[in-house]
Amino acid sequence: MALYNAFTILIVLSAIFGFINYKYLKLPATIGVMIISIISSLVLVALGNLYPSLIQNAKETVEGIDFSSILMRVMLSFLLFAGAIQLDAKKLADEKLPIIVFSILGVIISTFIVGASMYYLLKLFTIEVDFIYCLLFGALISPTDPIAVIGILRKANIPKPLEVRITGESLFNDGVAVVLFLTIFEIAEIGIDKLSFGNTAFLFLKEVGGGIVFGFILGYTGYLALKTINNYKVEVIITLALVMGGYSIARSMHISGPLSMVVAGIIIGNKGKKFAMSDITRANLESFWEIIDELLNIILFILIGFELLIITFQSSFVKLGIIAIFIVLLARFISVGFSIQLLKYKINF
Repeated sequence: MALYNAFTILIVLSAIFGFINYKYLKLPATIGVMIISIISSLVLVALGNLYPSLIQNAKETVEGIDFSSILMRVMLSFLLFAGAIQLDAKKLADEKLPIIVFSILGVIISTFIVGASMYYLLKLFTIEVDFIYCLLFGALISPTDPIAVIGILRKANIPKPLEVRITGESLFNDGVAVVLFLTIFEIAEIGIDKLSFGNTAFLFLKEVGGGIVFGFILGYTGYLALKTINNYKVEVIITLALVMGGYSIARSMHISGPLSMVVAGIIIGNKGKKFAMSDITRANLESFWEIIDELLNIILFILIGFELLIITFQSSFVKLGIIAIFIVLLARFISVGFSIQLLKYKINF
């Protein structure tokens, strides 16, 4: 019952915040909803200082939500699949080199820049954190949000090749970052002194390669199933089962679920839509996943905003957070700039 109540509150808030944003702010849904969530959280924190019992239930509800599990085990698979089915595989193939460079090299460079910078910054604030955990933060914060990017690009009038590069990179770097995060996390758990370069490389390749191969198998299996029937209700359910079942299997096999979802989504969104679906199925499939995408994304950013309710505010942490924002932006600028220069060199060469 407690879980149902929490989910009910999130759905109600999603509707209210979505309405306010659409009616008044007119910002991209993810940005507008997060702004409203943060403002609401700050108002509740201020009221809580005056009337502590007023927001006690709200704090208990937020504390009872396992944010990392909801994001990593539930939301991420749906969001990545929903974004991937919108990609044009042919255009994606035409821009494969920039997408690979930005999503892999860019994320790795940014991870190490952020990790190293935060390690020394924390030392300045006399906060001792092992370097490996600073790298974990770097892997966590380095990828761009694919859903926010796609939402903004829908309204932006930019050249199509550039749009494909940005969209493809934002989807794949999310999967790469998860793989990198899990690799670093495993190193942190067993100890860096017990892990060789070969083992680390094998772990990384297993996550990436296994995720891509499994995603291909998953997507092609779904395509074959869709091709044999013509019932949009059943076909939509098949794609839903593909995401939920496929992601669970990928996790149990210790391969990259996010990359599996991106690859499977690209196959269903291209080969599936073109050769295995009627017009009515295609329209209903796109509408279904657009709603799932929008709803989960709004819920995600509401949760991010309301995390402020359970954060202990200290002046040193606020200063650290502000500096960290500039560090992350600078790391992103350097990683993208380096990748661009590398691509220019490759083209000239």
